[in-house]
Amino acid sequence: MNASDIMATSVVTVTPDTTVQEVAALLLQHRISAVPVVDPDGRPIGIVSEGDLIRRAEAGTGHERSWWLKLLMGRDVLAAEYVKEHALRAGDVMTRELVTAAPDKPVAEIASLLERHRIKRVPIVRDGRLVGIVSRANLLHALATLRRPAPPSPVADSELRKHIMARLEAEPWVSSTLINVTVTGGVVDAWGVVDSVAEKQALRVAIESTPGVQTVHDNLVIRPVVAGV
Repeated sequence: MNASDIMATSVVTVTPDTTVQEVAALLLQHRISAVPVVDPDGRPIGIVSEGDLIRRAEAGTGHERSWWLKLLMGRDVLAAEYVKEHALRAGDVMTRELVTAAPDKPVAEIASLLERHRIKRVPIVRDGRLVGIVSRANLLHALATLRRPAPPSPVADSELRKHIMARLEAEPWVSSTLINVTVTGGVVDAWGVVDSVAEKQALRVAIESTPGVQTVHDNLVIRPVVAGV
């Protein structure tokens, strides 16, 4: 699945000359949290998000800095902060470091971009022009529509057990010598000792996501912590 399969194509945009008040009105009207800024050729040059409009002088939400903190911050930082709080146009308050992706970018890579850059949306660009946008909500839409494929035929219990054990032995966080599973009619019982709640949960997830598994009965025990050891 690629970006083009989940992106929103009706993208609300503004120009660098759109006023800050107009941007705020568009965000509220369309119930969105950001809007791309495009040049006359439809090329994205920035984005204005709710975060860019939080600190505004006219709303009384501008920063109040002590004189000594202003000295420490430096003139360039203070000047940039002033622009954010007082500028009248989108081109002055927008975030210019724009992270974009192509329509054929896999969804997994889009998710990585969102996580790595700590952003909520990625404009999708073809030949330099904006053609869509993928937000965190779009990724959730994709997840909600996925269906776990059913195995083409029932897996024999013995084969299923082999698959499960091979999968567990391949994971570096599993002490496979302390873990055992039994399989009856696709129902898996997990037995053994683990070191933490996280390992117990990860084992259950690894087992239940193995094709052919119907249900997992968790009989795992967390190893008690011994003081002084």
